[in-house]
Amino acid sequence: MSAVRGGAQGVWRALRRAAAAAVAAALSLGAAACGSGAEHQDGPDVLRILAGSEVADMEPLLERSGVKVRFTYTGTLDGAEQVASGGADGRYDAVWFSSNRYLSLIDGARARLSTETRTMVSPVLLGLRTAKAAELGWADGRATWEEIATAAAGGRFTFGMTNPASSNSGFSALVGVAAGLSGADGALTAEQVASVTPRLKEFFTAQRLTSGSSGWLAEAYARGGGVDGLVNYESVLLGMTGLTLVRPSDGVVTADYPLTLLASAPAEKKELYGRLAAWLRTPGTQREIMAVTHRRPAVPEVQPGPEFGAEPLLELPFPNRRATADGLITAYLDELRVPAHAFFVLDTSGSMEGGRIDALREALVTLTGADRSASGTFSRFRSRETVTMIPFSGEVGAERTFVLPESGPEPVLAQIRQYAEDLRARGGTAIYNGLRAAYAQSTAGDAGHYVSVVLMTDGENTDGTSFEDFESLYRMIPQGRRPRTFVVLFGESDVAEMKRVAELTGGAVFDARDGSLAEVFKEIRGYQ
Repeated sequence: MSAVRGGAQGVWRALRRAAAAAVAAALSLGAAACGSGAEHQDGPDVLRILAGSEVADMEPLLERSGVKVRFTYTGTLDGAEQVASGGADGRYDAVWFSSNRYLSLIDGARARLSTETRTMVSPVLLGLRTAKAAELGWADGRATWEEIATAAAGGRFTFGMTNPASSNSGFSALVGVAAGLSGADGALTAEQVASVTPRLKEFFTAQRLTSGSSGWLAEAYARGGGVDGLVNYESVLLGMTGLTLVRPSDGVVTADYPLTLLASAPAEKKELYGRLAAWLRTPGTQREIMAVTHRRPAVPEVQPGPEFGAEPLLELPFPNRRATADGLITAYLDELRVPAHAFFVLDTSGSMEGGRIDALREALVTLTGADRSASGTFSRFRSRETVTMIPFSGEVGAERTFVLPESGPEPVLAQIRQYAEDLRARGGTAIYNGLRAAYAQSTAGDAGHYVSVVLMTDGENTDGTSFEDFESLYRMIPQGRRPRTFVVLFGESDVAEMKRVAELTGGAVFDARDGSLAEVFKEIRGYQ
């Protein structure tokens, strides 16, 4: 499974590094030292690392480390569960996530880990348009979480943030706001979370943009995301222009990117790990990391640059129980965030007959809670959410809308499961008729919901209106009421044209042609 993301990764890197072209070239030429690949290609001289996508920008630097590295990228929750269950043993030698905090809360995880090496630092902050920061009295970048929450609740600014169930930056932000508002001076508890839930709900009324990726979030903002700022890694915010960084004086949650050796790693891989970890912490490498990625150094010998501010940052307490962390994510999804209205435009043409329609049924059933993993549990359809299914073949089929109640959503989830099982494949492929139907509904008025469109197709448009017709309709919709379309490539999809749809609408492209459609649908949930 891979996400094309409509060029989001390239734009993100351009935002984060001045020499984007050189970095892109290094990425494309560096397969001998870095990158993903088949495991049988990895000999005893290759360190195999399971990593979060946040560290992808480190690949060019590692080419000069003298250690051959092979990355496999995964989501934070999926990676943490894989490590804790022992699924990473024998397949990987080390893990490199932005933080090990959630991983350390899972039963059995600590026994799977060996040496941890802190490699770089980036707190999660609020970045606001400079004019908006001045309007709010934060031109100097100083405010408390209480002041930020009060301004958000009063409708004085809007922001984007990644989904805490999909991205560590969003999870860190959620923990930081909860800890800051609760005044916690020890590990954040479930009782403290419950006590500040009303204030958190007020804070998140100002969220207007969500994402499963810190990089895509930055790109969406740069393209005109319709918000006043972002809650994101300091490193991402520093790579953008026109922002004032607000560093809460009452504390933040920080990513420290620990390169971590797995306890199961063989002796020769431990030696490689030691060499790489030592190289990463040399003063020269730390300075280069700071210059290239905008992350703070992790060694005392290297002083942070002036762009990081003069005031020391306080570290806010983190939950010390998984139940508390999971409960906070669940509260965000079910109570705190603006509820979603997700439109699924689904190809049920004749070419979907057989295994493909089965894969579509499975993907939809997965989103009703059939996947019991942490990532599966958090990616299911949520309380307060509205889900509209629009099947199409040679023409648009009967639309069906499901409204999940605030409590007891299981009966509606069962209806969605039955709907998925009843899908049948037949006829031609009228992609843009299906999209037009979704946009006609989604822009008709859906106050109080975050609206998105998912388009899944396994072929080219053969019936009905054209891309140009859809483009004309889209441009007639007032800005601020144009939902993004997230396109899933499947089968023989027209890649170029599907990228045009994603780029037109500010969405992204996800590639399920060589992987699991269900996993892609789960990934997209971080963007809804």
